Amino acid sequence: MLKDFTSALRPAIVLTVLFAVLLGLAYPAALTGIGQLAFPAQANGSLIERDGKVIGSELIGQGFAEARYFHGRPSAAGADGYDPTASAGSNLGPTSKALADRIQGDLASKPGQSVPADLVTTSASGLDPHISPEAAFSLVDRVATARGLPAAKVRELVAAHIEHPSLGFIGEPRVNVLALNRALDSMAAKGANTGQ
Repeated sequence: MLKDFTSALRPAIVLTVLFAVLLGLAYPAALTGIGQLAFPAQANGSLIERDGKVIGSELIGQGFAEARYFHGRPSAAGADGYDPTASAGSNLGPTSKALADRIQGDLASKPGQSVPADLVTTSASGLDPHISPEAAFSLVDRVATARGLPAAKVRELVAAHIEHPSLGFIGEPRVNVLALNRALDSMAAKGANTGQ
C-alpha cells in the first residue's frame, strides 16, 4: 500500500514541478520576449517621454487643472484622484447623495453650457486617458481664451487628435487628453518661436 502511494506520488510531484516551470516561468518569459521584440513601446507601458524623462503613459489619465489645458474625466483613483497605484471607481451608485453632490458641483462650475457626461462622471478604473470628441470640443473656447489662441486653430487640433474605433467598429471615437495637451503645448511653443 505504501509502495503504491509513493509510486503515485512521485509522478504527481514531477508533473507539478514541470508544469510550474513550464507555465510559471518559461511561457511568461517567452511571451515577454516576444512582446519586447514585436511591440517594445506597448510592452513597456506605452510611456511618453520628454527630454529623457517619463511624463506619463498613453494608457493612464492625468489630472490637468489649469484652464489652458483640456481636462480629462474626473478620477476616483486614490485620495486625490489619478493615482495609478489605486485604480478604482468610486463605487457610488445612482442613488448616492455624495455622487449627486459632486456632479452638481461640477455642473455648477460650468454654468450656461451643455456639459458632456464624460466630463462629470468617472470611469470604472478612474484612469481613463480619453474623453469623447464632444467633450473635447466643449472645452475649446476655454482653452483658446486661456492661451490667447484662435478657437478655430484649437478646434482643428482637437479634430486632428480624434482616434477612431479600432478596425472601424471596436470602441467609440475618442481623444487622448495627454496627447492633445502635448500637441497644444507644442503648437504654443512654435507660435512663440515664430512670433505669432
